[in-house]
Amino acid sequence: MTADVFRATGIGKSYPGVRANDDVSFSVAPGEIHALLGENGAGKSTLVKMIYGLVRPDQGQMFLSGAPHAPHDPRAARAAGVAMVFQHFSLFDALTVAENVALGMENPPPRRELSARIAQVSRDFGLPLNPARRVVTLSAGERQRVEIIRCLLQDPRLLIMDEPTSVLTPQEAELLFATLRKLAGQGTAILYISHKLDEIRGHCDRATILRHGRVVDSCDPRAHSARELAAMMVGGTMRQIDRSGRQAGEVMLEVAGLSLPAPTREGTALKDVTLTLRAGEILGIGGVAGNGQEELLAALSGEARSAPGRILLEGRDLSASGPDARRRAGLLAAPEDRLGHAAVPDFSLTENTLLTAGPRKGLVRRGMIDHRGARRFAEEVIAAFDVRTPGPGTAAKALSGGNLQKFVIGREVMQAPRVLIVNQPTWGVDAGAAAAVRQSLLDLARQGAGVIVISQDLDELLELSDRFSALNEGRLSPPVPTEGLTLDRIGLMLGGAHGMEEARI
Repeated sequence: MTADVFRATGIGKSYPGVRANDDVSFSVAPGEIHALLGENGAGKSTLVKMIYGLVRPDQGQMFLSGAPHAPHDPRAARAAGVAMVFQHFSLFDALTVAENVALGMENPPPRRELSARIAQVSRDFGLPLNPARRVVTLSAGERQRVEIIRCLLQDPRLLIMDEPTSVLTPQEAELLFATLRKLAGQGTAILYISHKLDEIRGHCDRATILRHGRVVDSCDPRAHSARELAAMMVGGTMRQIDRSGRQAGEVMLEVAGLSLPAPTREGTALKDVTLTLRAGEILGIGGVAGNGQEELLAALSGEARSAPGRILLEGRDLSASGPDARRRAGLLAAPEDRLGHAAVPDFSLTENTLLTAGPRKGLVRRGMIDHRGARRFAEEVIAAFDVRTPGPGTAAKALSGGNLQKFVIGREVMQAPRVLIVNQPTWGVDAGAAAAVRQSLLDLARQGAGVIVISQDLDELLELSDRFSALNEGRLSPPVPTEGLTLDRIGLMLGGAHGMEEARI
């Protein structure tokens, strides 16, 4: 067993009514970038949580460099040589880079020595970072560098990365992969989780594929197409996205001079946002995290009142209207944060339908809730969007991220909006579920609705949208046709180059 950095044999884990992992066996070799693939709910998160000491397996064994590995908590896992970069950053905005790194260490050295070590690792791995900068001033890519450097200072034998490129520009992603390849060249084993299959094909040496908690295949991802990998994950043929039958019609939404102060010191102010959306059209809005995406959705949905600015839905002025009035008129929105903003974790799916569908579906009349109607609507969403859950009485927090995302998007789509705004519609969603969500947005546009997709997934924006705009520091660029748009040009636009004349050509 000493040939492998990590090996799992017969790992199993059960929760009430769910077999999360069932007889899972696989290994990761020194210097290998090993992909862990599977649909949402396939058991990937449970598996890496066991490796990192957040969850204890019910059966089976794990080995790290030939020695038994059974960490009782993350501290023990780190001490054994396991490091993990989570999908969601765990950084304090008000602290400096060095202070955040120190918080993740058991016995941090004096601050000056730590800053010097951070600077050295930063240079060695090509991750430019100033230890004295406050995290609030960093881009998403720079924040991820903090997380990675914090792990590298532990000199890990096994590095686990969960959806590391979900908030990065193409240029930042390439820098990350160069770093991982350099790290692998020094013998570190890397376990890599991503739903971006082209990314897996381009950078991973081997892949283990999970389905319903079991290992169903292992392969060299470079020898397969993205479609073939997706078929292995879902156990069948992947559906093709159908973009046909759409035609831009009359103007549905007009936004002019929309400005909004930053909601917090760390937030982003919107600055004179102007856009037009037609029936049957999908407008893609891209931007690196923290450039005003959440603020734009809040301003359009009515959660935040803008001043000045004007919002017209089919000629009706909704500038002064709140969220409920906008929903009744047909302007609906699905925010990025699915657990906490789009859904209440402890509420059942039935109760969560009432959060947004009450006004438009008539589920609340004269102060009385139509519980039967809410349950019926929740069941319709579950069936139409293949939400894998025991039933509408299940709490939102009990669903996997991808299944909750399907429920949140389905809840809005099935209210037949005139205009739908979605932020990160397939974030953390597997290839099969992502295809289903994207097709639902295309179908909605085909039925005559206008759709705005705010996303950091540039492939998604190129696949879905008819026109593309970049959001940078709260400013929205003039839209350009998506056809013929390259990732390099988009990357420049995201960085603020959209004001240059050549960016409009």
